[in-house]
Amino acid sequence: MDQIITILGPTATGKTKVAVQLADRLGAEIVSADSRQVYRGMNLGTGKDLLEYTYNGKEIPYHMIDIVDPGIEYNVYQYQQKAFLKIQELQNKGIPVVLCGGSGLYLEALIKGYQLYPVPENPELRKEFDQQSMEELIEKLFQLKQVHNKTDIETRDRIYRALEIEIFNQENPEIAHYATPIPSIIFGLKGERDLIRSRITQRLQARLEEGMIDEVRQLIDSGVSQEQLIRYGLEYKYITLYLQGVLDYQTFFDRLRVAIHQFSKRQMTWFRKMERDGMQIHWIDITWSDGEKLNFFKKILSNNNI
Repeated sequence: MDQIITILGPTATGKTKVAVQLADRLGAEIVSADSRQVYRGMNLGTGKDLLEYTYNGKEIPYHMIDIVDPGIEYNVYQYQQKAFLKIQELQNKGIPVVLCGGSGLYLEALIKGYQLYPVPENPELRKEFDQQSMEELIEKLFQLKQVHNKTDIETRDRIYRALEIEIFNQENPEIAHYATPIPSIIFGLKGERDLIRSRITQRLQARLEEGMIDEVRQLIDSGVSQEQLIRYGLEYKYITLYLQGVLDYQTFFDRLRVAIHQFSKRQMTWFRKMERDGMQIHWIDITWSDGEKLNFFKKILSNNNI
């Protein structure tokens, strides 16, 4: 895979606007990395900001948004598989890719190439393993892979599992293909906590005025279960509880605002962990002007021969 550009950051930092401006400059298309924006009809609550994909009088193409109906379970493995293929398709056409989102797990699954497929136990293989010594099993494992994690060879059960996974991957190369790491230059948006908190509150008020409660009401009327909406969390959870009469309006608003603030903090914690794990993130202050942000992009990308 060729190198992509990633724009990440906590909620309310303006990721979409920045990604669109950069994509316009590079002739790129945007691949979303958001666990809830995959759902059709969930627009205001997930902050899709679809109007922002029109810039300088033209529409910037985007992907991995509005791809499944609400109520359907959609997990990170399904996302990784589909997003990987989309990035590969765009690169095969010579189109640069900007990956944009705030879901740390989804971002890392793509960039790091997580092996997410749930490899089943293989009873027949385990019967064969039972007939072999620990030394023979360890040698077999070393023939299949470089063993960096010594816990894989501490017990027979661990060796069995490690062998199962490696043999499964060799027999199913199309699945391992999706776990190929994607090289990326990563930019992150950050700001002072009080500023982000203020932006979150203002955005929440604006989206409520735009009809976010009606959006949830329409989802319920269309057949999406209230239990599922609550599982989606944040806006969908608290608006559903409000519509059920569990919360009055002011309590609903206050609890949702606090929940989004806490979510934003967890997002930054995840991104900081990505840095500690060795991923370089070039940070951009959200108070910078559009020109300052684009100049920063230009400098970093030029240093990387892009």
